[in-house]
Amino acid sequence: MKYLKNTATLIYRSELCTGCGICTEVCPHGVFRMKDKKAVIFDIDMCMECGACAMNCDFKAIEVSSGVGCAAALLMGIVTGKEPGCGCGSNDAGCC
Repeated sequence: MKYLKNTATLIYRSELCTGCGICTEVCPHGVFRMKDKKAVIFDIDMCMECGACAMNCDFKAIEVSSGVGCAAALLMGIVTGKEPGCGCGSNDAGCC
């Protein structure tokens, strides 16, 4: 499932990555892949901002604001049955 394009709060710092690969194991949507013994972002638009990658990265190479942003808004819209909104001030579901 893809969320809104270019809205994920995910930040990846490759210089801090040690290549342990835990992010590739814990990400439920396969945002990360291993390449040349380091993690790389395969598709950032697949990020649901759950925070599993950041919580499991002992080297602080990954940061994400869990439960905020458009991905969270879309999930809450599905759960509540209401029109999603990310709180940026626009009434448009794809506002960000």
